[in-house]
Amino acid sequence: MTRLIVAAGGGGDAVAAAMLGPGLYGGADPAVILTYAWDRPLLGAVPGPRGVRDFIGLEQITPAVSAVPAEARTVTPADSTLPRLAAQVPHTVALLDPHQGAEGVTRQLEELVGHFEPESIDLLDVGGDILARGDEPTLKSPLADALTLAAACQVNAPIRLLVAGPGLDGEVSPDDLRPLLGPVVHTLTADDAERMGAVLAWHPSEAAAMLAATARGVRGACEVRDAGPAVALTDEGPRVHEVDLDEALNRNRLARAIMTTAALDEAEAYSREICGFSEIDHERDKAARMRDQPPAKPDAEAVWRQLDRFEAQARDRGATHTTFRRLTEALNLHGSQRETLRRLLTDSRPEQYDAPLWRLA
Repeated sequence: MTRLIVAAGGGGDAVAAAMLGPGLYGGADPAVILTYAWDRPLLGAVPGPRGVRDFIGLEQITPAVSAVPAEARTVTPADSTLPRLAAQVPHTVALLDPHQGAEGVTRQLEELVGHFEPESIDLLDVGGDILARGDEPTLKSPLADALTLAAACQVNAPIRLLVAGPGLDGEVSPDDLRPLLGPVVHTLTADDAERMGAVLAWHPSEAAAMLAATARGVRGACEVRDAGPAVALTDEGPRVHEVDLDEALNRNRLARAIMTTAALDEAEAYSREICGFSEIDHERDKAARMRDQPPAKPDAEAVWRQLDRFEAQARDRGATHTTFRRLTEALNLHGSQRETLRRLLTDSRPEQYDAPLWRLA
């Protein structure tokens, strides 16, 4: 029997799906994780999600869905974290390609359901932005979740919507989410987090990092990239809630608007109209800025001086922890230097490494 887990927004949701496995389902049987190829090691020259044409070496499962094996590669200049993730999890990682809009995502889901006849189908979102109305001032990435939600509601199969770590993505406040959440179906443990420790050491997802940290017992307030508000790390963090799928659709204006879209550009236009922005536009702007700022070799002494200054300022803002993605940004380092920075800091000050977060001195 196969379990199908759909990572609502890709990236960190796929990592969380692999983290959930044995604890939620009562066994270690491999699952099929269907996910966007949205996260990448660097915010490079090709913003937005990767499609089938951006990969070499995919393994076809159905006419519209392919698996991403560890040996797969992206076509330059595209990049993706999925092959590296596939190499480190015991599950089949399948590519969710949104370039044919919600209609294409629906077709991919239907084909997988027909092919595997899975024992269960879960749509998983870390943080809860899949429940966003679209007008929240802290909302950053509504499009990916809206596409999967719109598709899931059109598939003729029972699909359970799960929200892990309410509020951990920093996009919808826990207070707004709390009335919408159903029963707790699982609470992640330190063992669950440890299972994905090797992945979390390099994966860029901040939400997945904070989910794992709260499962390990880390509490406090964590600063995230783009100098957003610190995210509270509380006892709610490791909980996984079931949420009514139809209620989620009724709340998510963007998901309702894009249900019949046949192209990603079309869905993106609705995002600009309803939410006032498209996250892909933000990626385009950021990629253009990074192209104008080639990476410079970091100076260790300068890094330590900047780190001490940043830690003091972050503490004054009420933070207790930060992500390495935020540290890389705050120290004016290139994204390609994140793993080097992590090694430097954790080797020198291991007592501050609340894996996979950095505890402020």
